[in-house]
Amino acid sequence: MEVRVEPVTEWNEMYHEAFRFERDFFYDPSFHGLDLAATEKKYAAYLPAIASRSDLNYIFQEAMGELTVGHLFVAGGDGPDVKRIPVGLLGADYQIDNARYRFSRIYDGENWNPQLHAPLTQPGVNVTQGEYLLAVNGHDLRSTDEVYSFFEETAGKSVILRVGPNPDGIGSREVTVVPVESEGGLRQLAWVEDNRRKVEQLSAGKLAYVYLPDTASSGYTFFNRYFFSQAGKQGAVVDERFNRGGTNTDYILDYLRRTLMNYRATRDGEDMTTPVSLIRGPKVMIINEYAGSGGDAMPWHFRQAKIGLLVGKRTWGGLVGFFGPGEDLMDGGIVTAPSRGFWTPNNKWEVENQGIAPDVEVELDPQAMREGHDPQLERAVQLLLSDLVKNPLPTYNKPPYPNYHRNSAVPAAHPDN
Repeated sequence: MEVRVEPVTEWNEMYHEAFRFERDFFYDPSFHGLDLAATEKKYAAYLPAIASRSDLNYIFQEAMGELTVGHLFVAGGDGPDVKRIPVGLLGADYQIDNARYRFSRIYDGENWNPQLHAPLTQPGVNVTQGEYLLAVNGHDLRSTDEVYSFFEETAGKSVILRVGPNPDGIGSREVTVVPVESEGGLRQLAWVEDNRRKVEQLSAGKLAYVYLPDTASSGYTFFNRYFFSQAGKQGAVVDERFNRGGTNTDYILDYLRRTLMNYRATRDGEDMTTPVSLIRGPKVMIINEYAGSGGDAMPWHFRQAKIGLLVGKRTWGGLVGFFGPGEDLMDGGIVTAPSRGFWTPNNKWEVENQGIAPDVEVELDPQAMREGHDPQLERAVQLLLSDLVKNPLPTYNKPPYPNYHRNSAVPAAHPDN
């Protein structure tokens, strides 16, 4: 269906509708002390000057910002569609060398996973770190060129690369690759795996490393993958930096605070524990200022459950979430109303606009990161190793097997036998 639209009339209606939505669904009927009706009237004075839909979103941001709350999101609306040309990416870092582009790192991803295809490590490609990227689809590539301009509109399409060990092309070969539209997943996985290997190295294999990118589906996927594969380690670094939030985290917390109840012995192999999968020793959670929502709840509950120390920087501070009615404006735009406030049994509103402060504050120094050091991760490992020295895990020896016939007399042999 096609209709004639008068944007100015729509903008005026949507402005007042958004305020009605906050009036009816905001978790605090007193609106954090804000006179909502007066605020609506105050910012309505700007409506006659609006020249575009983005102007309306700007007014929403300024007006709704006076509620002083997180999770109040403003987005979308009936704006112009911008055609985006996907640039193909190879999942690699480059360095300039001998007036050419050289692969300084190639991300391997997981080629069995459709979300983590790595173009340069597909079967038959076998491009290696240190080789030069000499040409793309027959076009010679030099360091004076913008490398990504050679990959415009190539995502998901076959591209022929000339690569080789020498900048002059001697010994080079052609390979066919399919660039990806985003290499974010490849880089995230590489960061996680680098951290896991670093913890393994620094702790001589004693500690596990578990990353939680959010407290939704990805967070549970990462937790299940990394926790259970490292069960039996003496301690764990739980990293929730940059956590994007999601839901409550009781499932993860329940596993982190499991304690040993008993062993089960078999004739062969190591004895099994109950619970079957647990990490018995100390744990540290790394937090930072980019973790919020569920990324605030996770460390708050971690501390309340007395699982371990928090290391890093204060989290974002947003636990008044929204759930239930969602406000879709008539043109598809969105204004949310935070509808669930976080309070504790001691009758306090906590975390919102405060965040979770670490027990041990450690800055993430950019220069140290460029030099291959992660101060927050390294401090977490130091704390855990120190804890293990002071409080070594108790060891248990299997008792002698029971002998239920120790005091039983051996029956005499029958003369007929």
